[in-house]
Amino acid sequence: MTTRLPIRRALVSVFDKRGLDRLAAALAAAGVEVVSTGSTAAALEGHGLAVTRVEELTGFPELLDGRVKTLHPRVHAGLLADRSQPGHQAELDEAGIAPFDLVVVNLYPFQETVADPGVDPALAIERIDIGGPAMVRAAAKNHAWVTVICDPADYPLAETALAAGGTTPSERRALAAKAFARTAAYDTAVATWMGQAADPGSVFPERLGVSGRLRQPLRYGENPHQGAAFYAADGPAGPWGLGAARQVAGKELSYNNLLDADAALALAAEHGGRPFATVVKHTNPCGAAFGATLEEAYAGALEGDPQSAFGGVVGLSRPLDAATAKRIAGIFTEVVVAPGFDDEALAVLAGKPSLRLVQVDPARPAGWLGVRSVAGGLLAQEPDPGADDPAGWDLQTGDPPGPELLADLALAWSVAAHVKSNAIVLARDGRIVGVGAGQQSRVDSVRIAVSKAGERARGAAAGSDAFFPFPDGVEALAAAGVLAVAQPGGSVRDPEVTQAAAAAGMAMLHTGRRHFRH
Repeated sequence: MTTRLPIRRALVSVFDKRGLDRLAAALAAAGVEVVSTGSTAAALEGHGLAVTRVEELTGFPELLDGRVKTLHPRVHAGLLADRSQPGHQAELDEAGIAPFDLVVVNLYPFQETVADPGVDPALAIERIDIGGPAMVRAAAKNHAWVTVICDPADYPLAETALAAGGTTPSERRALAAKAFARTAAYDTAVATWMGQAADPGSVFPERLGVSGRLRQPLRYGENPHQGAAFYAADGPAGPWGLGAARQVAGKELSYNNLLDADAALALAAEHGGRPFATVVKHTNPCGAAFGATLEEAYAGALEGDPQSAFGGVVGLSRPLDAATAKRIAGIFTEVVVAPGFDDEALAVLAGKPSLRLVQVDPARPAGWLGVRSVAGGLLAQEPDPGADDPAGWDLQTGDPPGPELLADLALAWSVAAHVKSNAIVLARDGRIVGVGAGQQSRVDSVRIAVSKAGERARGAAAGSDAFFPFPDGVEALAAAGVLAVAQPGGSVRDPEVTQAAAAAGMAMLHTGRRHFRH
């Protein structure tokens, strides 16, 4: 086999017509014989390329409203013939079938079609491509002899190969791998939609299809000796979250940056209705606050724990403005995640080349599952909605909190859902003043939160992500001057814990919902 395999005959059938003008010019310049289908043939002819219609090749017109066009031996024998086998070549010669050297096919947009929750099921069914994947898979299987392209982004590679005299074995194998990955993701999307349509109430399918596109290789993982990469996983409507984010400034994001950015985004997304800011360190919020302006919210978040905020990641509910940018510029920050960045803010931070600015839509698709790997398997769960309506909480003891204290309870409870368990969060005056995270003992988390808050604990509200197993945690909060606590309840010692709160004159509310985060 020569280093480059010449391209003399091509099959082109695409739904996405982008880039066809340049591809047509390259095929024409190389003198390639082209077979094409329907609208693709018309588009290529419109670009000045002479083509043979597939019905001329097969001797059959398109059948069943176009469902059958290329499913024919004159197509697939030309794709699958192993030219190193004399018998294969003899069969082609006897049947008068010429082999294909290049296949350019992209598929019906099934994922985009079913992204519309109101899609007509009949349209979705028609957008399940049959002939396209069959051609792609056949060509990819036979990549020793056939070059397959399923993505318009690879047309420049085809143009270069045509000018250079053909494709190399490594190019064909890489394109074949991409083709099989594409058809696998496509089939997964179809299977997922079919399963949901068959059982609308089912959340967890019999087989969980997980597919990701390489978004970027990373310098390393959590530590320099670990390799890493970031894969974007599309939702029903396509790319979303960090997989669709746009980095507008700063050096390359790291593995840990992305983890912290995800944590900051998740919390900021819960409070998009008001100016809100959070500072995250090692995936845990160390500060969070509301404000009349975004600048005020960020200042409040920074005051939560200024020492821990050094080298942190900032999440914002509103586009970054110049005033807030000037505040952020005053402390070393790794990443800012926001729905947008004003030109003035970008100008303020232009002198911070290491600061990564990431623009991302906080919206998350309905029905998405959180997936984590464990040894030998995957864990999947529905997302934790985080914030809850305090109107549904049950007062166990003490006076009903007034509006300001209740608002602080709601903020502490919301943030606790984003803190590693065991989590204790203290809030006062619309901002977080103390966080105790990731301790094996809940009372130790209380002590850390109280220590970080200092005098600000007096008059604060507390949120606990799970119940208090003993009275000691509540007693420590009361001793620090905390006025009210929100916790799920459900401990066998709830009466003792409630009695401790009552003895301290503290209001205690049961939320009825736990917010563990492991």
